Amino acid sequence: RLFWGWFLVLGGSVSMVMFLYAAVISKLVGSSSSSGNSVIQALQNDWYYCFLVPLTIPILTAAVYFHWLSMKLFKHA
Repeated sequence: RLFWGWFLVLGGSVSMVMFLYAAVISKLVGSSSSSGNSVIQALQNDWYYCFLVPLTIPILTAAVYFHWLSMKLFKHA
């Protein structure tokens, strides 16, 4: 159990660092310091992940509200 706990924490941390690099850091570095790696250049030219999280927040808010509303309706029915 201890192994799987640390494995999941480490996996989540690595995923977060990779997301931060794809969404923020690769845009701040700029194309002048590209290393010739096609994956890094593709991440620098991609704007999908920069807009993914901010545009997900309104949908998450609506989903939480409708979940709360359905639980209230079920409780008082």
